[in-house]
Amino acid sequence: LLAQTLDTKQPKLKSPKEQEAVMAIFNAADPAARITAADNLISKFADSEFKATALYIATASSEEINDWEKTVVYADRTLAVDPKNYGVMLMLARGYASKTREFDLDKDEKLAKAEKFANTALEMLKTAPKLRAEIPDDQWEMQRKNFLSEGYEALGMSAATRKKYDDSIKAYKEGLAAVPGNPSLMTRLAQSYLDSKQNELAIKTADEVLAMPSLNPQVKNIIEGIK
Repeated sequence: LLAQTLDTKQPKLKSPKEQEAVMAIFNAADPAARITAADNLISKFADSEFKATALYIATASSEEINDWEKTVVYADRTLAVDPKNYGVMLMLARGYASKTREFDLDKDEKLAKAEKFANTALEMLKTAPKLRAEIPDDQWEMQRKNFLSEGYEALGMSAATRKKYDDSIKAYKEGLAAVPGNPSLMTRLAQSYLDSKQNELAIKTADEVLAMPSLNPQVKNIIEGIK
């Protein structure tokens, strides 16, 4: 749960009690407990340098328990303290993109948010430093590409909801250029091919997914339906 941010300043503890409150977050047994511990730190130590990290962890934990409203609240609070937190932006991008439906009255507003957060995060990731200095360069590059694929996936989902299938196909291909063989991206790509009536490409992509070993059963059902 390292904060994914361009802000490389290392926070410092100001007292043993603050340290105890910070450690409670990292030692929490589950997402709900992490959120409670993060709230406790922020309420007791309003000027804590760990505030942004605590809010980021609360955001990620809220996403983990599928509480979208709480995810948005903590994400907005995180960005108010740390506007360079691309990790939170990616969470918001994929949340808005995946939860917005064709006939939502506020569809355009929500998809605009998804696209803004995704594009901003993608731009930040061009120069993002390692999450920790001791992470080997090759491991960090792999992780950075995973983040990139998340951003492109959000853009692809947003474009697909707008029925701009050429744009969604382009975004999914960008994501696959970063992480080749990603079954989620390939499944979404196959769906966009199908929606744009490019049936041969949809079937070809579906076959590539079905050939993957240890394929998630849910993904398998979806891709078989597309085929």
